[in-house]
Amino acid sequence: MSGRLIYRPWLHHIQDNGSGLKRILFISATRIGDAVLSTGLCAEISRRHPDALLTVACGPGPAPLFEAHPNLERLIVMRKAKRAGHWRHLWRQVAATRWYMVVDMRRSALAWLLWTRRRAVPPAPRDGEHRLATMARTLNLEHVPEPTVWLAPEQRARADALLGDAPYRLALAPTANWPAKVWPAHNFAALVDRLTGSDGLLRDAEVVVTGGPGEQPQAQPVLDAVPSTRLVSAVGLDLPTTAAVFQRCDLFVGNDSGLMHLAAAAGTPTVGLFGPTDDRLYGPRGPHWRIARTPESMAELVHKPGFDHRIAGSQMGNLAVDTVMLQVRDLLSGDGADAP
Repeated sequence: MSGRLIYRPWLHHIQDNGSGLKRILFISATRIGDAVLSTGLCAEISRRHPDALLTVACGPGPAPLFEAHPNLERLIVMRKAKRAGHWRHLWRQVAATRWYMVVDMRRSALAWLLWTRRRAVPPAPRDGEHRLATMARTLNLEHVPEPTVWLAPEQRARADALLGDAPYRLALAPTANWPAKVWPAHNFAALVDRLTGSDGLLRDAEVVVTGGPGEQPQAQPVLDAVPSTRLVSAVGLDLPTTAAVFQRCDLFVGNDSGLMHLAAAAGTPTVGLFGPTDDRLYGPRGPHWRIARTPESMAELVHKPGFDHRIAGSQMGNLAVDTVMLQVRDLLSGDGADAP
């Protein structure tokens, strides 16, 4: 079986108006970062249709992001199967419903095989267009909806239990889904010294090191570099609890990754680190963010003979700690507005 179902049929704040409940199917991404970016559009749909029940279908990684959505009736987790079996399995679960709207962020054929009053898929991206702007054009929105997080009380409670009462916290995400995007661990360690030392902007701050399940080996060099008296390991937490941890932090610095997007969506002042990926398309978005990137352009790093992102080592070595510190200072001393 390629999925599991989570039912929440008793949504008391949604009333049947006599003409039948509206139901919306939102098909999101498999990758965590793309799914985080899609949360803004999902929230906008529910804002426009507050009386509609929501079914979300997505990959197993990002599925927890949607569990606390206030209008969620059903969560379908799509696990990849041979010969596109996961799509056939999804069709069997949703084909019998008469949908008010189907929004398919994966641009599959499924949206055209279901009965629905309205269907929407993202248009082809424009050159240099941020993925959020492309998503906004899915529904012809005049504004770009920023990503968001939905958290349950128990997830906030787990974050509170982990973090305690320290006044300042620096969150780091030293992992990524391919090594070329990873800033070297010694640079993270130097940044910690600069920020949390006696003259630092976050003097004596606790350092929260984050990472996804299975990323302990990637994170370990940074975990080892942080003084144990100020270290909090949050590697392997579920995504909503990690988002709750980020909301308790004063600053996030991390590689281009799903956790970077999650931190920005949680409202944490976020500095995203870029080199072999395009910050114009995938830079963090939220209330407070900045970007620090290598002196080389993405094209200079990846469009060269023999480059293979699956096996290439870090392409981030030339991103200086001083460059990151400039963005941190600008972010923490500014008025908190979005970066230009």
